[in-house]
Amino acid sequence: MIQVAGWIGGPEIIIILIVVVLLFGGKKIPELAKGLGKGIREFKDATENSGIADDLKDIASEMKDVKSSVDKMSPKKFVENNNPLKTKK
Repeated sequence: MIQVAGWIGGPEIIIILIVVVLLFGGKKIPELAKGLGKGIREFKDATENSGIADDLKDIASEMKDVKSSVDKMSPKKFVENNNPLKTKK
């Protein structure tokens, strides 16, 4: 059972690298690294350009519109504006 966060050290990394070289060979490793880098770059670009910020701005403006509509329908303001007991000037 792993109890320490830093359980992987130098010898473990060397063993992993040796296994990778034996499995894929020296010529395939640069191609794998290039593909991995390209995939990470595409994922990063997709998350940055997902439009979440634009969606949040749209939601905020819609919430502002709803709030102003609710404020217009406030019973207190309605009574103040349409109070029959209030004398008109």
